Amino acid sequence: MRQPPHAAVSSVAVLAVCALAALGAAPATGAAGRPNPAPAPSPVEAAAPEPSTLPFPESRRSTVIAPGVTQTSIVLGRTDADDVWTVHVNQPTTADGPYSRATAALGPEERAERVAAALRAKGLEPRVERVLVPAFADRPAGTLGWTVRIGRYADQGAAASALAQVRAAGFAGDTRYTAQDGTDADALQRVFVLRVDFKRFTGRLASDFGPSIDVHEKLPDLAAAAGALAGINAQWFAAGAPLGLYVKNGRLLSSATQGRGGFRITNGGRQLDVDTYTARITVDAGGSTREIDGVNRIPGEIWNCGGVGGDRPTQHPRHDFKCTDESELVRFTPEWNTPPTGAGAEVVLDRDDRVTAVHRTRGAKPPAGGSTLQAIGESAAWLVAHARTGARLGITQRVLDGAGLEVPLTPDTTILQVGPTLVRDGRIAVNALADGIIREGDDQTFTYNWVVRGNPRSMLGVDAQGRLLLVVVDGRRAGWSEGLGVAAAAKLMKSLGAREALNLDGGGSSVMVTAGSGILNRPSDPTGPRSLGNVLLLHGASPGR
Repeated sequence: MRQPPHAAVSSVAVLAVCALAALGAAPATGAAGRPNPAPAPSPVEAAAPEPSTLPFPESRRSTVIAPGVTQTSIVLGRTDADDVWTVHVNQPTTADGPYSRATAALGPEERAERVAAALRAKGLEPRVERVLVPAFADRPAGTLGWTVRIGRYADQGAAASALAQVRAAGFAGDTRYTAQDGTDADALQRVFVLRVDFKRFTGRLASDFGPSIDVHEKLPDLAAAAGALAGINAQWFAAGAPLGLYVKNGRLLSSATQGRGGFRITNGGRQLDVDTYTARITVDAGGSTREIDGVNRIPGEIWNCGGVGGDRPTQHPRHDFKCTDESELVRFTPEWNTPPTGAGAEVVLDRDDRVTAVHRTRGAKPPAGGSTLQAIGESAAWLVAHARTGARLGITQRVLDGAGLEVPLTPDTTILQVGPTLVRDGRIAVNALADGIIREGDDQTFTYNWVVRGNPRSMLGVDAQGRLLLVVVDGRRAGWSEGLGVAAAAKLMKSLGAREALNLDGGGSSVMVTAGSGILNRPSDPTGPRSLGNVLLLHGASPGR
């Protein structure tokens, strides 16, 4: 029998047995993991025990799409009687906030009980449920918060009718399907796996994007244009820009979210290294040196935070959050089609970083082989004071791995910063705090929705035999595939034999294609697959471009 709904986050227990049986993969064996295990949680805060019912493969289908490349589709788990719809009542983010405009999905116990009491005063019958967060490599397990819910309904329509009554009574909320709470280890999941054995596959793995970094295209179109065998979505993106370090064929196209996880591809994917990365980029002009805050993004806006030089409210990674900085230098390369315009200053540089123009507004397009430096705030005054037409600027850029060693940016090097890490050295190791996926403060809505609850996920890994794993799990589709929390995604990747694994962009971005079958999964957006910032493509021996 499964856990009661909402009691504890799913661990997808013993997915190893099921997924490995379905795929014929051997599990990774036990080298010591790099992160030290987190301290054991106290009895009060410990997650509930694993369900006795284990997930199982209802079906699997494998197709060899090229020598050494196998695509396998698996159905795990099932839908049963305790998968129901419910009304999820929002809580205010402050103790005295209005109920009708409340936005928090969960809150402290006292606040949840106060909302429940107000609902009872209106003749409704709420229940308060504790939400637990699992132990991660850098955070112990514990209580995340409490939710307020009403009713258990067989279909979404009945839950929607009940929600209308809740709203009429002066409360905010939505409907949710309990199988997507991240509490059921045997919730229905549809998993799509590409396993690439480079001992037999003569092609290569590469990253690609649309006609420019800031002009996005859908994966099926990118894969078709490149003549690729298969592909998967890759990195997060916002406001036109990739989020985090992006190096393509040795060219640094987006600077790092300092210290987040990522992977480096060399030798066409035959070598894949998972690590954490930082980047330092500086410019010397007129004898004065300044840090370049970013590459190919809007100055002053640092999505996912983790920047340099006084960003607010933090310079630590904070996923899906926009930090700001009133004084920045941002470099634009020709891979960005339409640089932002506005107040500030900029210089135009040729391929030798020699200044060809100084402007007191922003928006010039980088010349072929060259770049521009845009500046806002105090940095604009510095740029105008130190950059002179005809002078050569000294621009240096260094990418460092987790050990502080410089990573050579050779033409054979591609790096994508994603995360969090899921598996390191064959052991589950989610760097949740360091990667910025755990929020601080009472409002844990983001952590709950993004980390704990089931969502579509895309993942990348390498197994003990050196085979590449590209994985998509559908989610947010009741009765089709419920999706995974982050901890469950890590367990799935380990069960597939991954010795190293990372989370890629997910949600509505999760998509996998092959040349023979097109889109394999069901992207969660009602409009279908999204246009993406960049992707990973598997090319045959003679790629299309």
